[in-house]
Amino acid sequence: MNTSVFALVAVLSVIAGCSSDKDAYRNQPLVARVETGMTKEQVRQIGGQPLLESDRTVVPGTCFDYMLVQAGMQQPYYVSFDLGEHVDHTGFMTCAQWSTAQAKSREPPSNMGGMGGAGY
Repeated sequence: MNTSVFALVAVLSVIAGCSSDKDAYRNQPLVARVETGMTKEQVRQIGGQPLLESDRTVVPGTCFDYMLVQAGMQQPYYVSFDLGEHVDHTGFMTCAQWSTAQAKSREPPSNMGGMGGAGY
């Protein structure tokens, strides 16, 4: 399986797994109220100080890591910001996991359809 297909499958698996997380955590302020376009300050007002603020590694910007707690269970949640410091993504993973998913989705294919460069 080439890398692009693997990366797509991995990202889709994470997204599919998030539907149940969204249901369980949908009333958490960060999940319910943070929207694309909000500023860092608006996010801090809703969710408080993040556990970690880091620079994004694939696309320039920054990212906040939070830990959601619901009925004794913990779930990582990230809020990602573009260079203008406005929310552009959120999700049920850490900023590091988000960066890895972005990097994998941008990798060139490892082969050219199984031809191995021969037979042309």
